[in-house]
Amino acid sequence: MPTKERLVVIGNGMAGCRAVEEVLKRDPDRYEVVIFGAEPRVNYDRIMLSPVLAGEKTFEQIVINDMAWYRANDITLHAGRAVVRIDRQARKVVAEDGLEVAYDKLILAVGSDPVRLPLPGADLDGVVTFRDLDDVQAMTAAAEKGGAAVVIGGGLLGLEAAYGLSRRGMKATVVHLMDVLMERQLDESAGYLLREALAARGVETLLEAQSEAILGEGGRVSGLTLKDGRTIPCDLLVMAVGIRPNTRLAAEAGLNVARGVVVDDQMRTSDPAVFAIGECAEHRGIAYGLVAPIWEMCRTLGDVLTGRGGAYEGSLLQTRLKVSGVDVFSAGRYAGGPGCEDVVFRDAGRGVYKRVVLENGRIAGAVLFGDAADGGWYFDLMKRGEDVSDVRDTLIFGQQITEALRGVDPKQAVAAMPDSQEVCGCNGVCKGAIVQAIGEHALTTLDGVRAHTKASASCGTCTPLVEKILQLTLGDAFEAQTGPAPVCKCTHHGHDAVRRAIVEFELKSMPAVMQALEWTTPDGCAACRPALNYYLLCAWPGEYRDDKQSRFINERAHANIQKDGSFSVVPRMWGGMTSAAELRAIADVVDKFAIPSVKVTGGQRIDLLGVSKDDLPAVWADLNAAGLVSGHAYGKALRTVKTCVGSEWCRFGTQDSTGLGVRLEKFMWGSWTPAKVKLGVSGCPRNCAEATCKDIGVICVDSGYEIHVGGAAGLHIRGAELLTKVATEEEAVWTICAVTQLYREEAWYLERIYKWMDRVGLDRIRAAVEDPEQRRALYDRFAYSQRFYRIDPWAERVAGRHQDEFNPLSRRMEFEPA
Repeated sequence: MPTKERLVVIGNGMAGCRAVEEVLKRDPDRYEVVIFGAEPRVNYDRIMLSPVLAGEKTFEQIVINDMAWYRANDITLHAGRAVVRIDRQARKVVAEDGLEVAYDKLILAVGSDPVRLPLPGADLDGVVTFRDLDDVQAMTAAAEKGGAAVVIGGGLLGLEAAYGLSRRGMKATVVHLMDVLMERQLDESAGYLLREALAARGVETLLEAQSEAILGEGGRVSGLTLKDGRTIPCDLLVMAVGIRPNTRLAAEAGLNVARGVVVDDQMRTSDPAVFAIGECAEHRGIAYGLVAPIWEMCRTLGDVLTGRGGAYEGSLLQTRLKVSGVDVFSAGRYAGGPGCEDVVFRDAGRGVYKRVVLENGRIAGAVLFGDAADGGWYFDLMKRGEDVSDVRDTLIFGQQITEALRGVDPKQAVAAMPDSQEVCGCNGVCKGAIVQAIGEHALTTLDGVRAHTKASASCGTCTPLVEKILQLTLGDAFEAQTGPAPVCKCTHHGHDAVRRAIVEFELKSMPAVMQALEWTTPDGCAACRPALNYYLLCAWPGEYRDDKQSRFINERAHANIQKDGSFSVVPRMWGGMTSAAELRAIADVVDKFAIPSVKVTGGQRIDLLGVSKDDLPAVWADLNAAGLVSGHAYGKALRTVKTCVGSEWCRFGTQDSTGLGVRLEKFMWGSWTPAKVKLGVSGCPRNCAEATCKDIGVICVDSGYEIHVGGAAGLHIRGAELLTKVATEEEAVWTICAVTQLYREEAWYLERIYKWMDRVGLDRIRAAVEDPEQRRALYDRFAYSQRFYRIDPWAERVAGRHQDEFNPLSRRMEFEPA
């Protein structure tokens, strides 16, 4: 068997892995593939870092290629190993730790570096860029402390950084040198609308503002001074002023470098064995920073590396973005010019602005704000140079209206799309590729299309169009998905069906569930195992044994992991009450273990930050000795019961809110729930405990207790709704435990109370807890469950349970039987 050529890729990002995918798609057995990545993680969707910063997605949700992909394709991944030298004579690369790997073909996909303005104070702590996951983690850590953030740069990344930080509670200000936001993509009118949309989302923008110096106190950023003398205080400063192609490796290796690494139409550098793609490459004098051209480069390189020829001739650019939740599209000469005419549509009520620029009867450019659904259609017409004179009067209203007035059924608009029309801008997928994948792989679902083409797998904007293409291609064989989505890709069953089956068929183990419901994988996955573990715990208290391996790290370690690998410890303080003895014990623990940070939380507790994992059991032992137990700040469980001082101290208090809060927390602590649960009890309608933005809140009034449900005060802000009113404290406890049990039994894993309430309806929940028999049954089931779960996990760990969680792997291996 002939020896495979070795293909080495420097860069484990979107471009490098996409190029490998294109090669594998054409000839999976041609190369032995080795990938080096400077980041210590798998390939992820960098475009989706903005939703991660805003708290709308997790890192796991933006992973493009997980470790299973590397293994399945026999790819050697060196993650966290930066290449520092290319030896072209010996045809090998050298990593920072000295590892040398020879290559037959080499791909440079090293991307670009963020530009850092040479301002005084640029090296202060708290001055960051926005380029990778480490930057996002630095910003989220800063946002946890609150305060103000300044973002220099009003381009896409700068605006997304400001929006994300605002969502996380910081006061965000954008400082932009030009007079229009995103001036490379938007005209003045669209820029104005964007500025207004950002203001509505809590982001202030300063235009025509030039930065002069970054101020600091004690080595940390404290503000930004502008050329006009203004000073903007800040606790975090983000530079988002552009990118610069990373050419260092190529230049040191003697390759031809200009602004980027110079390549020809086959993506080949000045060395025939070395290729460059993505943001580091310069083709015909242009270095591209958008994904669509990069995907075209990767397709060309896939052809070249598998002997199919092919040539990249440059890209006609379009930009389709979701800026701070607003759809934006621009392409071509959107700002017009001599010989051009504009067709403009504005809808002030919806915040929509559309501008199509025509030249000699053809589309020369377009900018859409607030409604970008027809961007692909305009771009395709522009790319094909089609004369649109006969539809000029309806063009601005979009494809469906234009086609309908020409006598074409609007439903056939998808059929009329050419195969070359791009559908998914995030992943560069055209209609033809989707249709081909549906036919070749017998795809019948949206998930199937996503798995094989990545269309709609990122921002999701194109999902309706992908579904229409699926329906068009399958015809009568198409069956629209009805009902809830499946738990995960291991099963076609939804959460409700799984929960019902567990109870109905008395399934009391994970293998039993997977066998009975015909799971398609042997052991499930990271999405379904935590869900099944919770459903079994809830259904069979005292019978099902918690599977710790199906819990996330925070719940396994009973502490919240921090960005540096340390943990935070939050002891429970019943109803926000504490004592001098407890405070002394906490202070002693802080001193004994040199814990670097101590913070009072919004839930009336104390957070000890920076505890090493090895120290956790000893920290817990000392806290246990003072009577302190786990606060479950890390868990899908009851977190806190926030209270005000109530009638005991407050002259406005109508009931003993503190006493009720303590009683509730002491009875309900330890209960596992689908998602975190926070309670609040306010002693009067002045609502000092902010009970009406909690999952469950109590407002004490002269005549009794108003119980509210479905509030939220995190990433999603909403007021709780009145569930019912009861006359006595006893009834309040019964009702709150009953609604909690109903939520525990009915909600889907990771579904907060307000989302569950929206799904099933407040009236149905109210009917359940206002019916005396049903309320009593729910309360009794909750009380029975608490017999098994109202146990301090810290004390269990101190006593030695799950001790292996705190043993280093090397120590475990010493005692492993031969």
